[in-house]
Amino acid sequence: MFIPIAMVVGYSVMDNVIVNKHPQFIGFDSYIKVLTNSVLPTAVMNTAVFTVVSVIAHLVLGLLFAMMLNTKLLSNVTTGLFRVIYILPWLFTVAIIAILWKLLLNPNGVINYALISLGLTDKGIEWLSSPATALIAVTFINIWAGYPFYMVSLLAGLQGIPKDLYEAAKVDGASGFQQFWSITLPQLKPIIISMSMLDVIWTSQQFALIWMTTGGGPINVTEMLSTFTYKLAFSNYQFSQASASAVMILVLSTILAFFYARYQKARD
Repeated sequence: MFIPIAMVVGYSVMDNVIVNKHPQFIGFDSYIKVLTNSVLPTAVMNTAVFTVVSVIAHLVLGLLFAMMLNTKLLSNVTTGLFRVIYILPWLFTVAIIAILWKLLLNPNGVINYALISLGLTDKGIEWLSSPATALIAVTFINIWAGYPFYMVSLLAGLQGIPKDLYEAAKVDGASGFQQFWSITLPQLKPIIISMSMLDVIWTSQQFALIWMTTGGGPINVTEMLSTFTYKLAFSNYQFSQASASAVMILVLSTILAFFYARYQKARD
C-alpha cells in the first residue's frame, strides 16, 4: 500500500513523469497548476453537492425502509418480499447499474415513454446529456444504488433496541413521534454517525458510476474530483498534475478517515 502512495507523491513533485524520459524535480509547481485550474472549482462544487445530497438521501430512505420492514403491521411474507426488493440495488455491480440506468434514462427509454404517456412532457428528455439534468440524474442513480447499505444496518439497529423502552414510553403516554425522537433516534445515533462518515468518504471518491454514465460531462456539469484527476492523467497526459491532485484527495480522505477512526475509538 505504501509503495504506490510514495511513488505518486514522488511523481507529483517531478516534471511530468512517464511521458518525460528525464523528469526533473519541480517542487510544488504541479500543485499550483492544479489549484489554479479553472475546472477544479467546478469539480469541488459538484463533488460536494453530489456527496451531501447522496448521504442525506441514503440516510432518510434507509431509515424509512428499515422502519417499514421492522413494523409488525406487515405479515412475514410481505416483509420478506420487500426485503428482497429493497436490497436488489446492492446486488448489482457499478457497471450493471450504469448500463441499466443509461437504458432507462435514454431519450427513447422507459422513463421518458412513461412521462410522455402521462402528458408530463411532449418529447424525450436527455437526462444524462443535458446540463440541466445530468447532475441530478447521476445523483439519483447513486442514491438508488446506495440506500440498501443504510437500510440493512439500520434494520439491524432497530431490531436491537430493547422493547422495554417502548413499553415504558407507552405507559408514560408518549406518542409515536415522541417514541421515535426520544428512543429510536438516540439508540440509532452511533450507527447513523458511523455510516454517514463512511458514506461521505465513499461517495466523495465515486468514479466508476460517473465515468460510465456521463464521463464528467456535459461541459463539466458532472465533473467530480475523481474524474478531474483521471482526465488530467489519461486525457491530458499531465501525470504530474494528476498525481498532485491525487495526493490532495488522499489528504482530504485521510482527514475524514481520522475523524471516523477517532469517533469509533471514542465509541468503543
